[in-house]
Amino acid sequence: MRKNIVITGTSRGIGFEMVQILAEQGHQILALSRNEKPITNLKLPNVTALSCDLGEEKQIKKAVDYVKQNWDAVDVLINNAGLFLKQDFAETKMKDVKKIYEVNVFSVFNLTHQLLPYLSENAHVVTISSMGGVQGSVKFPGLAAYSSSKAAVITLTELLAEEYKEKGPSFNVLALGAVQTEMLAEAFPGFEAPVTAEEMGSYIANFALTGHQFYNGKLLQISNSTP
Repeated sequence: MRKNIVITGTSRGIGFEMVQILAEQGHQILALSRNEKPITNLKLPNVTALSCDLGEEKQIKKAVDYVKQNWDAVDVLINNAGLFLKQDFAETKMKDVKKIYEVNVFSVFNLTHQLLPYLSENAHVVTISSMGGVQGSVKFPGLAAYSSSKAAVITLTELLAEEYKEKGPSFNVLALGAVQTEMLAEAFPGFEAPVTAEEMGSYIANFALTGHQFYNGKLLQISNSTP
């Protein structure tokens, strides 16, 4: 059955792979990213790519307006966009911290909030977090802003699932371990992750379509190493 799917953070990495995987299955995709060209260049007939800076309120509204004008409902929302910052705490600038939270937390809150009227009771909202945001997992210096933002969306997911457990939609969050993406290469040059972006994209795509049959309000740790 064809579904209407909104995916954020689609210009590269896992999001880029998910668009192709889900489009090949015949689903209708709205791909949101600051740089829409990588998706537009694919020329997939059932994919619409919009340039959207999720840190900007007006640009989120533009995406919601597209849904309002073109779709009856949203079946799946994948909050995949993320901004990374590796910076010594003593050198951290608050303007940078605010930008991290605008994209990693506030945009998840805002986009989900604005799409809520279009999410059916059977819809599934999947938010991508990180193992760095999971209590008790291995922590790395320099990631105070990034990892704490990823922790915030875990609790947000649990709260939304509780609030909407009677009438839907379902909410789940995936905390990813190391995946070989451009973001990882920029953060940890030379490190080779055991999972490719395509492999993780395939896993998340399948979970987004079926996971709400088994989970709601759950944090799933998608990592093949011990925290």
